[in-house]
Amino acid sequence: MAAKKSRPFQCEVVHEVVQISLKNRRVGGFSGDLQPFVQCDQAECQYVDTNLPPCPLDLSLFEDELKELEARRRQRQEAGSGSDDDY
Repeated sequence: MAAKKSRPFQCEVVHEVVQISLKNRRVGGFSGDLQPFVQCDQAECQYVDTNLPPCPLDLSLFEDELKELEARRRQRQEAGSGSDDDY
């Protein structure tokens, strides 16, 4: 699901331009759900994977990409089963 492209972002925490990208993380162990998050290229930053204040990164930075991914997921579900009521 995650977008592979990165983009520049002026980060006020490290006071420089960083590269950010949309990634997925598995929540709830190996069989858990995938959850999107924004990751920057600053491995030394203590907020690199948290997206919590004071980190300025949040999913709204990738709102268009997330909408597009959701639309594609919905199309696959509709084409695959037609209805989720069978489960």
